Amino acid sequence: MVRGLATVIYGVTDLEKAKAWYTAVFQQAPYFDQPFYVGFNIAGYELGLDPNYTLGKPGAGGTVAYWRVAEIGPAVQQFVTAGATIAVAPHDVGEGIKVATVTDPFGNLIGLIENPHFALPNSNS
Repeated sequence: MVRGLATVIYGVTDLEKAKAWYTAVFQQAPYFDQPFYVGFNIAGYELGLDPNYTLGKPGAGGTVAYWRVAEIGPAVQQFVTAGATIAVAPHDVGEGIKVATVTDPFGNLIGLIENPHFALPNSNS
């Protein structure tokens, strides 16, 4: 039935600013770019930006989606260099799995996970 993460949607108040930031930090342009929604294909998963998000407010809301990365340290640094702040510093949660959480400039929490038990796609690690 459930086949894994498909889409993560972040509510944003400034779509153009958010689109520019996510384009820079994920190092790719959106595949879908409309005034009502911007979508990125990140290693086969969708990251969506919605300026009209009505299910909640932009920012921390109790749920964090974790994006797979090859190495937690360099990944966190990439986000911080692009303007994110560290909400939870990288740490080992057991069995070689490392996680961190950053806050984007718009208040959304972004989880990053280095998990040696799962193979990464060849691109966008």
